[in-house]
This record gives sequence, C-alpha cells and structure tokens, in this order.
Amino acid sequence: MSLPEHGLSAVEILDELDALKANDADWGSGRCFSYVYSAGDEVREIARAASSLYLSENALNTHAFPSLGRLQSDVVRMVADLVHGDEAAAGFMTSGGTESILCVVKAARERAKRERGITEPEMVLPESAHAAFHKGAHYFGVKTVTVPVRDDYAADVDAMAAAVTDHTALVVGSAPQYPQGVLDPITELAALAADTGASFHADACMGGMVLPFLERLGRALPPWDFRVDGVTSISVDLHKLGYTPKGASVVLYRSKELRRDQTFTFDGWLGGMYASSGLAGTKPGAPIAAAWAVLHYLGEDGYLRLTREAVDAARKLIDGVRSVDGLRVLGKPVAHVAAIAADGDAIDVFALGDALQGRGWFLDRQRPPDSLHATVSAGNAPMIDAFLTDLAACAGIARATRAADRGTEYATLE
Repeated sequence: MSLPEHGLSAVEILDELDALKANDADWGSGRCFSYVYSAGDEVREIARAASSLYLSENALNTHAFPSLGRLQSDVVRMVADLVHGDEAAAGFMTSGGTESILCVVKAARERAKRERGITEPEMVLPESAHAAFHKGAHYFGVKTVTVPVRDDYAADVDAMAAAVTDHTALVVGSAPQYPQGVLDPITELAALAADTGASFHADACMGGMVLPFLERLGRALPPWDFRVDGVTSISVDLHKLGYTPKGASVVLYRSKELRRDQTFTFDGWLGGMYASSGLAGTKPGAPIAAAWAVLHYLGEDGYLRLTREAVDAARKLIDGVRSVDGLRVLGKPVAHVAAIAADGDAIDVFALGDALQGRGWFLDRQRPPDSLHATVSAGNAPMIDAFLTDLAACAGIARATRAADRGTEYATLE
C-alpha cells in the first residue's frame, strides 16, 4: 500500500476500519479471556471522553503540560496507597507491564553499580517470571539466572537462595505470576535480596489492581507489597484489572532515591537538557488522562464490586474445569488467573482451544506444560456458564478425536 493520491472521506475511513476489525477477538462480549478487560460501557465511555481531551498532548515535558504532571502524580499516588507505599514511595506511569519491568531492570543495574560497584550484574528469577525480565536483561546487559519452580508452580525459595551471589542485582517474584496465577512467596524472596543488598521486584502487573481489593473483601493473603521489608519496587498494570485503556501501567519504588536510578538524563548534545522517565521519549497524554478518569469514576466501591465479580467468576470457571473429565487447573490460582491443562493424555488441550475458538471463545496457548490461559475479568462473569457448557462439549469432542487418532495409529503400527 502507498499513500493515497487523494484523501478519503471520514465515512470511507471508518467503514474500512470497521471491516478490518471484523475478525478481531470480540473482547467486549465477555468471550475473550485475554488482552482487553471490560468493566462495561459506562467505564469505556468515560475513558474515551478523557482520552479525547488529551489526544495530542505529550507528557515528556510537564512544564508545557502541567495538567499531565498532576494527573500522573495523582494516579501514581493512588496506586502507591493501594500497595501500602508510604509518603516516601515514588514512581511513574509507563506504557504497560513490559516497560515497567524494563525500567526496573535498568534501575536495579544502576543501583547495584552505584552502591556495590557491580559491573557484571545478575538477575535471579523463577522460570514463571514474565518474559519481559529476559527482554530487560537482553537490553541492559544483565545476566539471567533462571530457577525452576516448585511442583505447585510457586517460586522455589531454597533454589533461588542457592542462585543468589555477590553479583546479584535483582531478585524477582510475582503477585501473582502470569502463567498459572500463583502467588510467589514474596516475603522469603525479598529477604534473599535484602541479605545481599540487591533490589527485589514484586511484579504485580497481573494482581496489583485485584489483590488489594481482594484483601478488603476479607480474603487473607500472604503479604506481597511494600509491607514486606526488602521489596524495593512494584509494577501494577492499570490496563488489566484496573479497566483503563491501553497502555497504562505504574512502576513504584520504595523511595525517590531508588526511582532516580530509572530515569535518564543527558546534556551532551546541541539540544539542551534531555530527560525521560521511561524507555520512550514522547509520552502520550491520553492513557494518563483515561487512567485518572477511570480510577476516579470507579472509586474504591467500584473496584470492590468488579473484583468480587471477577474473582467469583474465576472460581466458578476453575470449579467447572475441574468437573470436566480429562481436564485440570494447574497449581493453586490465588485470584483471577487460571491455566487449563489436560489431566492425563486423553485430550489435546491445544485442539480443545481450537474447538473453543471455533465457538467464539479466545484463550491464549502456553507451554510448558501445554495449557490454555484465562485471565478472568468482570466482563467475563456473565458468560461463564455459557463457556463451561461449550468447554464440556468441546472436551468431549477432543476426547473422541484423540481416541480415534490413537486407534488409527495403533492400526498403522499393527
């Protein structure tokens, strides 16, 4: 495609976009368990309206756009309060969990060099930690030391302790981890980091807008946030179960001094002082404004309601999966994330995913082991019964298909 010689009309452009979207995952219907999470049309509209007010503004320079500085500060402070950050806690908004994690890796590298003189930094992380940590290690020259998880998919404290050395700049745990929704033993892992002077990051991109409200609803959880000594940073994605538009995440540090290791400043060119808080220079104002608007629109009572709906729906889904012959849920999910795997070898779980997608359901595929990944949000809650009905039907078809395939294989061998 080349640039059209003559511009198209607004109607033509919007019609073309509608046509292009026809085969995209229908996340608004509650049939998509990944990527986009819905809190309903009213929340979507307030986000749309706030975004439009800041469609072109740039938060790279908050002297030019002081309102964006205020909005970002408000969002960061609200999230810090949720994860028990005190007045010293500080952070920035980023474009998403990956950027938040990359910033943390860079900050940990800088801190290790500044405080301990480490020039060959290492990062110790469970194999369940998000792939973005490996991306950050690749970008910033940090060696990854990946440790197998326990049989229940939680981080193995003893194995990670054995991997920590004088070169360790960062230790990682998740609250919860993405693949199976399991909460890592944050207190013990943070202690490992503190003992060697390393940073410890609690990756709460998945749970940061769920676990605080789950606790307020009466669920007892092991401590995982800034209440834990040794936790130096936390990432929280707002565009997941905070129900804000993409891309909005918050990365928090226990102090401004630790946050300073994230920023980049440069004055050695002809353009004057350049400073940026994250990986990008230009920082779109629309996600910041939309996040601020949604947080204020929902408030604590709104998030308590949405969390209850999401976690109740996830529990119903998990119980339903366990009732289907040939399927199981991996580990012990703590909140709203679950991985559906085969129980034995009677079902090809990826074939099951294909069959479900044929009926309009979208779940991510992941391995090892082969499983279907479901992030359950409040928007999925009305559709859980329908999903479980189709899941049982598709599982029956998958069992029959696998049995028939094996019969054919056996006949061929004979």
